[in-house]
Amino acid sequence: MTQIGKWLVAAALALTAAATPALAGADRFVVDLAAEPSTLDPQVQWNPDSYYVYRNIFDNLVTRDDAGQIVPEIAAGWRNLSDTEILFTLRGDVTFHDGSKLTAEDVAFSIKRITDKTFASPQRGQFDKIIAAVPLSATEVKLVTDGPYPALLAQLVKLSIVPRKVVEQVGNDAFNLRPVGSGPYRFESWQRGVAVTVKRNDGYWGTKGPFPTVLFRAVPDGATRVANLQAGSSDLAVGLDSDQLAQFSESQRAKPLTALTERLAYLRLNPNRPPFDNPKVREAVARAVDKQGIIDGILSGQEKPIAQMLTPAHFGWAEGITGPAYDPARAKALVAEAGAAARVSIPLTTAPFFDQRVVQAIQQQLRDVGLDVTIEMVDTPSFLQRTQRGPVDSPVLAISRSSCACQDADGALYQLFHSGNGWTITENSQVDGLLDRARATLDPAARLADYRTIHETVAATLPVVPLYQTVAGYGAAKPLQFTPTPNESLFLNRMRWAD
Repeated sequence: MTQIGKWLVAAALALTAAATPALAGADRFVVDLAAEPSTLDPQVQWNPDSYYVYRNIFDNLVTRDDAGQIVPEIAAGWRNLSDTEILFTLRGDVTFHDGSKLTAEDVAFSIKRITDKTFASPQRGQFDKIIAAVPLSATEVKLVTDGPYPALLAQLVKLSIVPRKVVEQVGNDAFNLRPVGSGPYRFESWQRGVAVTVKRNDGYWGTKGPFPTVLFRAVPDGATRVANLQAGSSDLAVGLDSDQLAQFSESQRAKPLTALTERLAYLRLNPNRPPFDNPKVREAVARAVDKQGIIDGILSGQEKPIAQMLTPAHFGWAEGITGPAYDPARAKALVAEAGAAARVSIPLTTAPFFDQRVVQAIQQQLRDVGLDVTIEMVDTPSFLQRTQRGPVDSPVLAISRSSCACQDADGALYQLFHSGNGWTITENSQVDGLLDRARATLDPAARLADYRTIHETVAATLPVVPLYQTVAGYGAAKPLQFTPTPNESLFLNRMRWAD
């Protein structure tokens, strides 16, 4: 863009800002999401744009504070009765938005619902170690696990409590359209394709929300999310990349906020399909991708390169894991050694949620070493469905992100690498045994040792190429006080306007 063009754009933004009153401090708080929530039922889906909204409508048994520690929420406390039983004592002052009391019956119902195979929640694998939820009184519930389960509390951070009577009365579909929770905000309306509106729950038991009304708008175009903030027609925007965040450096109205997350970017190389049934081709891909170059050249140096399918924000992260080093000359030689096996067209499957600048850079780096890679863009729901088809039918090559939102290796690795899970594209009995053992021992040191061996095995066999620990990028109105967290939570009642 010429300098004159830049001046014209700046002038247009200034005029728009002058004509549009800032929402900071007003009754409405506006959040621009990258996509519309796919569900408002917290036990159906946990993609970010759904989670951002419904986590403010519902409470969980436990949560993480801004420092990452697991702390009580609906549960006032808990104690282990044995290696397989834990007793939660609930707060007695929590009511749902319809005025009914939240009791142990609702907690037990929520657990049984999400672990019910017929309900078919995509989250079921995160909670299927729980085999019983038994109400002992209105404020006590006992959970029983299938063997010791050290990741239980980390997983329960994600389990929202739904009202049994309401769900049973209206049914699952109707509940999704008009959810009833106990959280700091209550559902008001859902205008499909436009916005979800929530209202402050003035009777909330905990910290009250600062904003009377909040709109979560679907704004797929990142440039539009930036412009809305600059013009004062929104107060918070999520899912912004480094180039978009840089536009706030001299803004009078908006500021960038970032946090290294537990989410990671990775390439998935299906070892059951040509050409990645050839280990030389998988190694060639690993050596062809310049992770640090992508981070420095595209992502403004904020992300961190990784060689394992965890981040330092997870329990189970192992220091010193290394995969094949960046070496394009060796990658080119490996492609030549593979011969005809490597001379096939390779679709690189991706979705709009992934940074397409990175996708294009990786495509070019793979082409540079002799691989014929084309980009195959699909919508997000189709991408999720296709990548859960199992070893044989999953994409040949896909670029994706992974996050369990629990910050524990069990939630992150079991779904990706244990045989039989929908996300798993490889079967390795040794890895299965290590994953089973690590989720069944209460000894942290033993768990860490098993996860290190898993990391080393994955780095040697390369069904995936971990790329980098991602940064969550937000644009915020300058007076907004908001601390981004590694688990990418968006708790409205933890935000404030500056005095």
